[in-house]
Amino acid sequence: MTTNVSGEIDKSFNNSLLIGVILIVLGIAAIAAPAVSTIFAETWIAAILASAGVSKLIYAFQTRDRGGFIWKLLLSGLYIGTGVMLFVYPLTGVLTLTLLLGSFLLTEGIFELILAFRLRPQQNWTWVLGDGIITLLLGAMIWFQWPFNARWLIGTLVGASVLFTGISRVMLSLNGRSSLSQPNQPTEA
Repeated sequence: MTTNVSGEIDKSFNNSLLIGVILIVLGIAAIAAPAVSTIFAETWIAAILASAGVSKLIYAFQTRDRGGFIWKLLLSGLYIGTGVMLFVYPLTGVLTLTLLLGSFLLTEGIFELILAFRLRPQQNWTWVLGDGIITLLLGAMIWFQWPFNARWLIGTLVGASVLFTGISRVMLSLNGRSSLSQPNQPTEA
């Protein structure tokens, strides 16, 4: 029985290429309409939190005889409550998420700087230092422009991430296709 392996490989490359193109289009759309994509991202986070809370609630009842039942209930209530609040008050959620993102980046930048100076005797430690400085600056930019940047910031960042994911997917698909079409080169000893 003979199978057509190259046809299956071409199909998977075409699917990967198509997904990459779709991601590029979605990324550009998210960057072009950052207010819409910010609300979309905020709503997505609300859905994730609420569904995680429901999962935690189910787990709490399934494991109620193992201890910590009240804490599991409280934690699931926190998740569900936060998700519902983000659904009900999306603009407040956007403000809060933007401020949390700025705080996260500031904290990460400080930790990266500390790590860089601890790695200082090693070669290439300056890359960690540069990462820490850039992360710290991004966090400070978010903080000092808040709340004015909240309407567009998260949507723009999500759009940029989706765009670059799509570009990398397309490039990997094209690279994989070109490597299959080229015959193997003999290796020299």
